[in-house]
Amino acid sequence: MQDLVDRLKATIRDIPDFPKPGILFKDITPVLADCQLLRATVDHFAEKYTGWHIDAVVGMESRGFIFGAPLAMALGASFVPARKPGKLPYRSIGVEYSLEYGTARLEMHVDALKKGQRVLVVDDLLATGGTARATCQLVRQLEADVVACCFVIELSFLNGRDELEPMSVESLVIY
Repeated sequence: MQDLVDRLKATIRDIPDFPKPGILFKDITPVLADCQLLRATVDHFAEKYTGWHIDAVVGMESRGFIFGAPLAMALGASFVPARKPGKLPYRSIGVEYSLEYGTARLEMHVDALKKGQRVLVVDDLLATGGTARATCQLVRQLEADVVACCFVIELSFLNGRDELEPMSVESLVIY
């Protein structure tokens, strides 16, 4: 695993002052451009969660889709997108949550999950934990069970992991 972490750290690009001054954005697009590294990342999570009896993988818009869909296929699970408002064509449920600079909302179809399904939540980045926590709330509204959350990157200084306790959380690269 350390080799994977080292490869990811060497490939993730820092973009200063994006999306606003003072923010150091962690850009995963160079990871996506490296097919072997992208596959190794998805394979790592698939190996980790094989045997956890995952029924569905939920990925948050939009980079969570990139890792979530192939991970769901590798686990033999369904993929469920958690989307921004107005993006889903069928009846949906939603959760509003706080961001550093305001509020946001995520939605899922009302029939996206079934009661008792075991769900893995995935995204590219764990920062303050608000988006992941909101996604977990959506899963629970549909009476499914979040068994773990996984992320490619975690900004540990923002304490997002605390928002997900006592859930199992794995992040590959921790800054």
